[in-house]
Amino acid sequence: MYDTIIIGGGPAGYLAAERLGHHKKKVLLIEEAHLGGTCLNVGCIPTKTLLNSAKLFVHAKEAEKFGVKAEGVSYDWCAIQNWKAEVISKLRGGIESQMKRYGVEVINGRGEILSAPSGERAAKVRSVTPNGSAEHEGKTILVSTGSVPVLPPIPGAKDNARLVDSTELLAVESVPKRLIVIGGGVIGVEFAGLFSALGAEVTVIEMMDEIVPFMDKEQAPLLRRAMKGVDFKLGCKVEKIEGAAVHYTDKKGKAEVKEADLVLMAVGRKPVTDTWGAAAAGIDFSPRGVAVDDRMRTNIPGIWAAGDVTGKSLLAHSAYRMAEVAVADILAGGQADSKNRMRYNAVPWAVYGLTEAGGVGITEQEAEAKGIAILKSVLPMRVSGRFVAENTLMGQGAVKVIADANDRRILGVHAVGAYASEFIWGGAALIEQEFRTDEVKQLIFPHPTVSELIRDAVWALE
Repeated sequence: MYDTIIIGGGPAGYLAAERLGHHKKKVLLIEEAHLGGTCLNVGCIPTKTLLNSAKLFVHAKEAEKFGVKAEGVSYDWCAIQNWKAEVISKLRGGIESQMKRYGVEVINGRGEILSAPSGERAAKVRSVTPNGSAEHEGKTILVSTGSVPVLPPIPGAKDNARLVDSTELLAVESVPKRLIVIGGGVIGVEFAGLFSALGAEVTVIEMMDEIVPFMDKEQAPLLRRAMKGVDFKLGCKVEKIEGAAVHYTDKKGKAEVKEADLVLMAVGRKPVTDTWGAAAAGIDFSPRGVAVDDRMRTNIPGIWAAGDVTGKSLLAHSAYRMAEVAVADILAGGQADSKNRMRYNAVPWAVYGLTEAGGVGITEQEAEAKGIAILKSVLPMRVSGRFVAENTLMGQGAVKVIADANDRRILGVHAVGAYASEFIWGGAALIEQEFRTDEVKQLIFPHPTVSELIRDAVWALE
């Protein structure tokens, strides 16, 4: 009998297993593929590993501007892929070590709920492996089955050998000379930046009027313009795909055709809700994800869900926090204190590339839609001495801060430019703790750093 059976070994699953194991609970973790889930194996980590190699390549070519000469700069895609594999292997091994350290039993197979816990009766879960199946009993269950790429019903998309998803593009044997990216969200933009930096001719076709639609409308154009090697087709609808030829229409209805060597479908991801027995267990779910409350409880007592499967926030760091909240509630027998609950108002996001972007809280447009009177300030990155010293594109990027005009609470922090992904957490802390402008002014930021632009922007509010 296990205290908790966890289905899915991604960020939510393995972190929950670690935390429960730390509390001496008997835990079974069932993972169909590899520990680490999408993020570690075919998502966040490999993408950022490849992007770092691309950055080094571009910086080496531009080094003379900083007084450093490097001749004959080139890249070896095979070596880059080998480094990516080494990084994944090291991190995967680290998770495996943590599972052993905390006594977590791991089964490499598919998990399926057979029955939910009821009263004194334990839940039953089946694990299916290449060697057969087995049934397991647990007092509680945590579902963390993650998400998969979306394939929209575009004519010519299904069974198209020239069309790839993000997982397949990460493993290509060579850099395509021409790449079309369908979708200008985070995934599409990051891959566009990666392959453009390595010399590919990249076109991004986005149905909305701007890339990364959830970004502040003043910030998104800064990121797009910084990606000078990418041809963006905005406000365009893909009509069909023939091999690697994409047929689309613009806002005026004019038909265009763009051809490439590969086409990346990057229109988003969807929760995995149909392979682990949600219906049999009576769990409330839809194509948008498993319904949970702010303690990550499903509608079935004794069953929790965390991570992408909830559809709440498809980010690895959100999954980590969801796992922590779920574990706290599991340990408290479903009676967690009011402080330990999942909140989504201060979840930061980031876009990685040669130019980074990050944000947290509401945008100016969201504040306007909600009728919130705001103060705002926008400072260009060139105000930062650190930024000027380390970047050749002087006017590239800005930091924007939004505060409530009435009580001066910080409501949003948005950044485009170097290190945005590293310092945006500071904005999350200000929002989470409900800092007012006068309180932020009293904080001391290290100098010279790009992060101190947050403090400077707060001073500029008034």
